[in-house]
Amino acid sequence: QVQLVESGGGLVQAGDSLRLSCVASGRFLSNYGMGWFRQAPGKEREFVAAISWRGINTYYADFAKGRFTISRDNANNLVYLQMNSLKPEDTAVYYCAARPSGSGSYANSDSYDYWGQGTQVTVSS
Repeated sequence: QVQLVESGGGLVQAGDSLRLSCVASGRFLSNYGMGWFRQAPGKEREFVAAISWRGINTYYADFAKGRFTISRDNANNLVYLQMNSLKPEDTAVYYCAARPSGSGSYANSDSYDYWGQGTQVTVSS
């Protein structure tokens, strides 16, 4: 079992930055691809970014390219999402998720076995 806990969300203004963190316990993350997803009120959960188990490969949704950066620290079981130039449309609950390395598609939420409880990000205009 893997337990994931996100932190770092909050209320910010448009143009500000936030860094989300996700800490894992119960098992080392080094064998898992990691992803960030988000869900806004009334909308489906959507892919934000993913990183391979060694951190060599990263993937981003189009809206995240150039603004968001995913990274990981396997020694400390941490995954980060640095978000810059935030926009009101980035307002959502952000979730961290773990996917067995090589399993499924990084952008498909069904490929992820473990999820955190989410952290709220609110961007005011």
